[in-house]
Amino acid sequence: MSTYNFHGNPTNGHHPDPDALLQLTGGLLQSLRAEYPGLVRYGEIIQGEAELSAEDGGPPNRGKIRTALEAVTIGAAAGTGSLAYTRELVQMLAL
Repeated sequence: MSTYNFHGNPTNGHHPDPDALLQLTGGLLQSLRAEYPGLVRYGEIIQGEAELSAEDGGPPNRGKIRTALEAVTIGAAAGTGSLAYTRELVQMLAL
């Protein structure tokens, strides 16, 4: 049985909408640049994986993305845009 996350994407193995994923990763990267310049490299990893997924039409590399999101989660304070984008990505990717 499929379940649906906040974005209405199935979480039973299907990959998220590439445009929505790119939009969220772009927002995360912008927030990281403003709030946590030391964490930008993790945002770049996430965005790079989203771009690869959009280019080849396959699912994003959830392992690389999860690892980078965990690093951002550890470094970002509650109530920041960076953490909000991180949570949205975790939800979108059903991580």
